[in-house]
Amino acid sequence: MNQPDIMITQHDLEQIEGLLATPTKKPDCVDALEGELARAKVVKSAELPENVVAIGSTVTFKIVATGATFTKVLCLPRDAEQVENGISVFAPIGAAILGLAEGQQIEWDSPRGQQRIEIINVAHG
Repeated sequence: MNQPDIMITQHDLEQIEGLLATPTKKPDCVDALEGELARAKVVKSAELPENVVAIGSTVTFKIVATGATFTKVLCLPRDAEQVENGISVFAPIGAAILGLAEGQQIEWDSPRGQQRIEIINVAHG
């Protein structure tokens, strides 16, 4: 299945690439994240639509197969534990939702196997 188009800000791209360039242990999903970054349309922060997931966004999404919904804040790894309901962009689901818009769906590899999620709502700030 084709993955949906995604859009990220130049600022988010630079932050993530900077972390990927550091000589620390890389997360398991680094290949998937790098693939997402490579296919993303990169825009200035002011040009990112309000309904697109960026670092710092509060995102409500659902697991399509079960209908279970979750609300998380997409964060850089260093912030994920300090932010209530934070999820790292380096976590498999964090990498999957980066750059998606409300209504878009994507398949991602979870500990329970491949699942499909849908973005329900995105809030910034």
